[in-house]
Amino acid sequence: MDGGSGLNIIYTDTLEAMGIAMTRLSKSNMQFHGVIPGKKAKSLGQIALDIIFGEEKNFRKEWLTFEVVDFQSAYHAILGRPACAPFMAHPCYVHLKIKMPGPNGVIAITGNRKLAEECLQKGSQIADEQMAMAELDEYKKAVDVSEFLKSKKRIVESAFQSAGETKPVHIHPEDPNAAPSNISTTLDSK
Repeated sequence: MDGGSGLNIIYTDTLEAMGIAMTRLSKSNMQFHGVIPGKKAKSLGQIALDIIFGEEKNFRKEWLTFEVVDFQSAYHAILGRPACAPFMAHPCYVHLKIKMPGPNGVIAITGNRKLAEECLQKGSQIADEQMAMAELDEYKKAVDVSEFLKSKKRIVESAFQSAGETKPVHIHPEDPNAAPSNISTTLDSK
């Protein structure tokens, strides 16, 4: 549960694992920031799901609407502020607990600290990978890769004279303008 999020988010991988077809999504024009570092995310659609907290003798069930997104996450879903209101839930991030009123007393859900730390680390790794991909895309926009294949040096006749016979071999087969290198005829061209 993320009390700082104004959305309930569920990932396409989670829906797939639940056996829910993407054809069940309704249209959504939602775009939001802060989920993918440095990028705007667009919802693929919305889906309403029954969410249940508690046990057989003391539970709460509410329909929640989720924005469906298709990117990597360490989580299955994010319950934001829109999930807190219908459940009247009070999250305590320090103790990893959520408390809410139930028909037979308080329903308390306790999180797993080890799993929370693993999700934090995995989320950090995913964010680092996404930022590296975004930086690489920016570099690709700024640099013409074909320039690396072109020879930057002028072709100059060498004063070196081989004692044996040589043959020309192209080191840059993608660049036909690159000057060939001469190797001994007794060597394999690879």
